[in-house]
Amino acid sequence: MHPYTDITGRLLICCPDRPGIVAGVSQFLFSHGANILDASQHSTDPREGLFFMRMVFHLENTGMSREQLEADFREKVALPRQMDWHIDYTDRRKRMAIMVSKYDHCITELLWRWRSGELDVDIPLVLSNHDHLQKLAADFEIPFLCLPVNAENKAQQEQEAIKILQEQNVDFIVLARYMQILSPAFVSHFPGRIINIHHSFLPAFAGARPYLNAYTRGVKLIGATAHYVTNDLDEGPIIEQDVARVSHKHAVDDLVMLGRDIERQVLTRAVKAHVEDRVIIHGNKTIVF
Repeated sequence: MHPYTDITGRLLICCPDRPGIVAGVSQFLFSHGANILDASQHSTDPREGLFFMRMVFHLENTGMSREQLEADFREKVALPRQMDWHIDYTDRRKRMAIMVSKYDHCITELLWRWRSGELDVDIPLVLSNHDHLQKLAADFEIPFLCLPVNAENKAQQEQEAIKILQEQNVDFIVLARYMQILSPAFVSHFPGRIINIHHSFLPAFAGARPYLNAYTRGVKLIGATAHYVTNDLDEGPIIEQDVARVSHKHAVDDLVMLGRDIERQVLTRAVKAHVEDRVIIHGNKTIVF
């Protein structure tokens, strides 16, 4: 009996640009009995000389294990072409933890889309520094953990959070308006695996009060940005952004209300892109297929 008889994988590749990459990957998959379901690619300008690709493939009724497939790909395709690559498989749902403070609009959107089947993830827990949203998590039957944070206990609480997230085998974390700055020690445990929603169209109006700053500046557009968290506050690789047009007639409260609608949509799109393996991080940029 074959150990694996039905494999659908998502292959992400970054490598130096050169002729024959698509042909080499396609020929490899064909020779292993795979049917290519979707393929997207992007080449940077010649000065940078990089190639990015996402390919979705399906193998059916094959005796080849995932480990053997990946070993063959590494030896025959990846190493000769200096590829940075990985394969995720659609039959394994990613485990997404949500961290949140008091604002409920982003987490509510995520939980509603998760329950409706739109987000194909498991959510092992909601972690918060306040207890305000405990009932919301309970309504969705998701465990809720409150770790209050202050200046004296922040390092200790972060270590406790790291321990719990690792025990839960969390694949990635969504900061759904978690109003704490994560330390470099925390971020280092989850590189490229923490998604934050910032209530501004970055790089404009970084920091804690972007709507007030936007109002004071008299902007005509407000927006939201979902990005991966790095040690540089609000400067990590951007996954998704959107804007809404405003005018002098809008007060600060109007900007906040409009902005929260954008935040929900932008964060959801970013999370879906991450879950569906459509994002490649390159330096401080992303390629989103």
